Amino acid sequence: MIGMLSGRVAEVNADHAIIEVGGVGYETRMPSADLSALHAGQETRVYTSLSVSQDAITLFGFLSSASKRMFLQLQKVSGIGPKVALSLLSTLPPDRLAKAVADGDAAALAKAPGLGKKGAQKIILELKGSIDLDSIEAGPAPARRQEGDPHTAQVVEGLMSLGWRQPDAQAAVETACAANGITLPLAAEDVPRALKLALASLDRGR
Repeated sequence: MIGMLSGRVAEVNADHAIIEVGGVGYETRMPSADLSALHAGQETRVYTSLSVSQDAITLFGFLSSASKRMFLQLQKVSGIGPKVALSLLSTLPPDRLAKAVADGDAAALAKAPGLGKKGAQKIILELKGSIDLDSIEAGPAPARRQEGDPHTAQVVEGLMSLGWRQPDAQAAVETACAANGITLPLAAEDVPRALKLALASLDRGR
């Protein structure tokens, strides 16, 4: 079982990253927010889960152990496989996902592609009361790309001062910059625009 990879990001694609460890590249499928926090050449640590089916052997990866725990927990629900579990974690971060289950919020879960309302209700029925919210919320935050990038850190800190959690703020900045052609590391003159775009993105996701 491959439980964790620690190495260099060789490539980032729409649905997976290739992590090079000891000269071997591991194709790792990851939630969209985790992928947006990675870039080629970056050193990273990815918590992994290996899925073996009749058709394929797939490695799934996460930047936090909390995401991995939630990924495994979701698959305890009958009919929920790794692809749907990953879709859920691409739609909601693990703490919000756990809260949606605890609150019985089927509408929030049903936003995940490939799930639907019945699947969401089934997850709530089978997992409600069994997810340790404290362990999910206490999980380490995704690896940040702020070393040598003080202006990105400035934007993230600005969003956090407005009440957003660090992982959500970081992901919003990365995604907004990528979508609007803003180069990272951020230049000082791009800080106001990046902050405005990231904040707009977070507000839309409320």
